[in-house]
Amino acid sequence: MSVSAMKVLDLSQDFSMHTPGFVNYGGPTIHWIKRLAFETVGGQEITSTLHVGTHLDAPAHFFSGGKFIGELPLPWLVGPACVVDLERMGVGDYQLYGPEHFDRWERDTGLTIERGDIVIVHTGYHKYYPENWVDRSEVDEVRYFNRHPGPTRGFAEWVLDRGIRWLGVDAGSQDHPMNTLIRKVRPDEARKAEKALGRSLDDIFPEDDYQIMHRLLFPHDVIHIENLGGEIDQVLDQKITFGCFPWRFQGGEAAFCRAVAFLDGE
Repeated sequence: MSVSAMKVLDLSQDFSMHTPGFVNYGGPTIHWIKRLAFETVGGQEITSTLHVGTHLDAPAHFFSGGKFIGELPLPWLVGPACVVDLERMGVGDYQLYGPEHFDRWERDTGLTIERGDIVIVHTGYHKYYPENWVDRSEVDEVRYFNRHPGPTRGFAEWVLDRGIRWLGVDAGSQDHPMNTLIRKVRPDEARKAEKALGRSLDDIFPEDDYQIMHRLLFPHDVIHIENLGGEIDQVLDQKITFGCFPWRFQGGEAAFCRAVAFLDGE
C-alpha cells in the first residue's frame, strides 16, 4: 500500500479529564504544574489508572507471568482485521452474541475470518460513550457501560479455535457487563438484564466463566482493545489493515493506545 494513497482513520475515542474509568478504576486527574505566564513553559501532570479510554490490555492484566505491553511486538499489533457489525444484526441491550453471529457475518459479506486475523466487534455502543468525538448527540454513560451486548463461553472458545490474533470492541468491556463487577455494583441493572434475557444470570455466566474473555484468552496472548470508536462506522463489514499503538511500556499491564485503520485511498 502506497503511503501517499493511504487513507487513515482514527478508531480511538477522546481522552480528557472527563473520560470515565471502568468500574472500580479511577478516571484521570489532569492539572497544570507549569504555566507560560510564570515559568515560560506549559506543563501538565496526569494521574490515572490504565483502563480508561481507548486502551489495550496486556496478558499480564489477567495472567500471572503473562506478557506486558512493552513485550508485544509492533508487527503483531498491526494486521488484517475483520470489522463485524453486530448492530446491523439487531444485537442490542443486554443481548448475547456467539459464533453464530460471526458465521453469519462471513455468509452475509462473503469475507472469511482467517487464522491470524484481528476481529473488531462493532456493537454500535460507541455512540453512547461520553468521549465519542465524532458525534456526542446520543451520549448515555449508563447504557454504554451497563447494557452493551456481550459474549458467553462459546464465543471465547470459538476465538481460540479459529486462531484469532486479538480482538477489539466499541464497548466498555470485551466481556458482557453482567459478567463483570458491574453485575454486583448495579443489581438494578442485573435484574433488568435477567428480564431481557429471560434467564438467570447465574445460568448464563456460571462462576467458572467469570470474565471469560479475559481469563480464558489472555493465557494464550489473545488480548483486546476496549472503548474503540471514532471513525469506526466508516469501516463496518470490511476487512481492513488495522493497527494498535500503545507506548513501549515495560511492566505495563495495560496502556492507552491509538487505534488506526489503514485503507487504500480513493
